[in-house]
Amino acid sequence: MTREREQPTEPTPTPPATGKEQYAWLELSRATPPKRSPTERLADFLEVYGCYDEATAREQAHRCVQCPEPMCVQACPLENRIPEWLLLTAEGQFLEAAALSRATSNMPEICARICPQDRLCEGACILDGKSDPVAIGAIERFLNEYAFAHGVTDSASVAPNGRRVAVVGSGPGGLACADELAKRGYAVTVFEAQSVPGGLLVNGIPAFKLEKGVVERRIDFLRHRGVVFRTGVWIGKDITLKELQRHFEAVFLACGAQQARPLDIPGADLKGVLQALPFLVEKNSDLPLAMPKTDVAGRRVVVLGGGDTAMDCLRTALRCGAKATVCLYRRDEANMPGSRTEYDNAVEEGAEFQFLTNPIALEGNGDGQVTQVRCVRMQLGAPDATGRRRPLALPNSEFRVLADVVLVAYGFDPTPFPADSDFAQIARHPWGGMVVDEQFMTRLPGVFAGGDLIRGPALVVEAVRDARQAALAIDRYLACRPAGGASPSADAVRAARAQP
Repeated sequence: MTREREQPTEPTPTPPATGKEQYAWLELSRATPPKRSPTERLADFLEVYGCYDEATAREQAHRCVQCPEPMCVQACPLENRIPEWLLLTAEGQFLEAAALSRATSNMPEICARICPQDRLCEGACILDGKSDPVAIGAIERFLNEYAFAHGVTDSASVAPNGRRVAVVGSGPGGLACADELAKRGYAVTVFEAQSVPGGLLVNGIPAFKLEKGVVERRIDFLRHRGVVFRTGVWIGKDITLKELQRHFEAVFLACGAQQARPLDIPGADLKGVLQALPFLVEKNSDLPLAMPKTDVAGRRVVVLGGGDTAMDCLRTALRCGAKATVCLYRRDEANMPGSRTEYDNAVEEGAEFQFLTNPIALEGNGDGQVTQVRCVRMQLGAPDATGRRRPLALPNSEFRVLADVVLVAYGFDPTPFPADSDFAQIARHPWGGMVVDEQFMTRLPGVFAGGDLIRGPALVVEAVRDARQAALAIDRYLACRPAGGASPSADAVRAARAQP
């Protein structure tokens, strides 16, 4: 279910310069985009935030002081040209500003919605601490919605260069790589195991953060650019690496990290104990799924973990009628890895958090159904190898939390390929990540990888960065080699269960 997106009007005239623009932040407060009330948003899965109107977007862009060495750019994995498009926005040149936004990002309207700006560009804003930081994410969203509403998005296909590349996975990394290659004239085919493209952007991220229509629009954009999507194809099962290498001149692997880290405590096998991702996929997908349904209505849901996936589980369970949702996290609030915005929204919607709390066992009834979580209180000790303070158990501090459903959100590892597949020959690190060189190429010539598959769970914007750099590396790789190979045969298409 999606709402009709805002249709911005023509820009208002640029106000006369006063020479005091760099001090606008002293007079203008940061404005939050239109936000639905907790009561309203708990009744559906529609997005929480709306778009700025033009006047507000211009006013908020005026708060940027145009730093000579903008730290917001340095903090952005894509090095987005933020001050430049903020200046254009302040002047009412929205289409020009949106074009600059697209110049460094393949899906700015998506990143604007789901990037943790408080930990990236906005967290590095020079105003942070003196005042509230510039609302970079909300302005980026406005600009790109404005461009889509006015039909100015540069989706036209370019002249083909006669080369073919396969992209495996249609999440953010796969989509970004396909886009970059298509802009250079490559014939790109994206293989996706699920029946619809989009990866976790469609199936894993709840629609209250990113409505499906936004992703579908981006995929349609790529189709107009000439990208072909083949869905329902399981790599290593329906099609081999050898077949891909035979019919394509390069392969980019963007399968992500979807293998859940296990819960290694007594009682983990009790009924009602579930991994986070299957729960989110079930509640977020409109498609029939081959998995049991999880009913949380009127039940007490406990979520283990403190990242954005945990926030998604809490907020999804509340929308599905949970009686109560409690997050148990072993560090304190300040060290919680999840986005501050997502945490604040979860609290507004009724989620409870118990910090410095570590589960040590799950307990159940005679039917094998989980009934409570046995925990201990924690304190933070000296920093560990990562620089984070190590959580230490407090003696004699055990207590229990009632639970009917326990959702495990302890993170993910890179997705493995079937052991009997020829993909298994690709070298991996001991922790599961795929080994690549500085050009994102694996030890197999012409086979590249990026995103979560090589670095473990990371941000969407980091997957986009990897994909853009890998696309350039693929372009350089193929520029040194003569074109060759035949187009994919009918047999190869049938083998891949191709979908038009």
